[in-house]
Amino acid sequence: MIPPRQFPFALSAAGAIALGLATPLQADEHEPAWAQGRSAEMSDSPLAPHATPLTVTEKEDIPLDHLRMPDGFSAEIWAHGMPGARMMARGDDGTLFVGTRSIGRVYAVRDNGDEREHVIIAEGLTQPNGVAFKDGSLYVAAINRIFRYDDIESQLADGDDVAEPEELTEAFGLPDDEHHGWKFLAFGPDGRLYIPVGAPCNGCEVDEDTHATIHSFKPDGSDMRVEARGVRNSVGFDFHPETGELWFTDNGQDWLGEHGPQDELNRLSEPGEHFGFPYCHAHGVIDPELGSEGACDGVTMPAALMGGHAAALGMRFYTGDMFPEEYRNAIFIARRGSWNRTLSDGYDVQVAHLSEDGERAAISPFMVGLLDPRENAFSGRPVDVLQMPDGSLLVSDEQNGAIYRISYETPEYME
Repeated sequence: MIPPRQFPFALSAAGAIALGLATPLQADEHEPAWAQGRSAEMSDSPLAPHATPLTVTEKEDIPLDHLRMPDGFSAEIWAHGMPGARMMARGDDGTLFVGTRSIGRVYAVRDNGDEREHVIIAEGLTQPNGVAFKDGSLYVAAINRIFRYDDIESQLADGDDVAEPEELTEAFGLPDDEHHGWKFLAFGPDGRLYIPVGAPCNGCEVDEDTHATIHSFKPDGSDMRVEARGVRNSVGFDFHPETGELWFTDNGQDWLGEHGPQDELNRLSEPGEHFGFPYCHAHGVIDPELGSEGACDGVTMPAALMGGHAAALGMRFYTGDMFPEEYRNAIFIARRGSWNRTLSDGYDVQVAHLSEDGERAAISPFMVGLLDPRENAFSGRPVDVLQMPDGSLLVSDEQNGAIYRISYETPEYME
């Protein structure tokens, strides 16, 4: 086990307050879910989640000119007009499928050469965040409901209305909790569908076979396995292109402090590993209410920390040829941005370069500019990243309902 770095001891309630880690209140049934765990001294706090616009942001109002990246990289608006655009999956024929949360839609974006056109293929769903594509079928997760749209790209190419999907909800048997119930979906190299099940709370004890887990299933919903435990809320993961190991982001608990516990980037080396929630957070922070001495013993520590309340979400390994060699097998990670801290953090894309032994990662900025620290204001919220066949990178911006395309050309001074 890696020695804890921040608070390698159990904290009493008094000690937690002294260190700026507020002691949680019991949940008030009249409070919104996001306020769970808010301390008495924070009961009048103005901190609250930022609402996502549900209307179209006009192209000229999308803050493309705010984006800054390393030399040689440039960004363009690849698609827009899709309020709430979040997680992305690409079909075999090039259709981009985009999930949402609060607006309840799933979009399909088709590339017609010089421009992209999108259609709404589903709406009225509850937080249909997760999308994945395999063998001609699109899978959509809306909390506990799982849908499979067969042969969907052919229907879209022919201009047909999309047929009613096959509902697989009963086969998967997922919990219906909405708090941290929105899903990310991805197929692993083993052909199984991986689905996280977040904690149904800000911080609480859970059934470790049901909540705060990452599950995997056969595509039909059978043969469920618990791959990871103690995962509070993962909304992004990918598989190492060489080892096949699962790497994932995980969001830290709210209301325990301005700067933490930090979000995590984790590596699963053995099925069934425990990543700490709700007793041990980040790199050895013992929970002031539920934890006790030794709570971090046996916990798999993060491969890297991602910032306090920064909302590290979608992530992908880069395997393309367009970007410089230093980015090969690095991880691009979208950080949607904070609400549970006074001075904002996130609203960007970070890159994680793995250590030589493949067990740790060093985090550095990649795409910034959507957060103005002088005004403590943001103009966009990156949620997911996706590599295209040509090696360019797509970034979804939930705030503006847009998707950026990031490409690279060697600067003249380097030629």
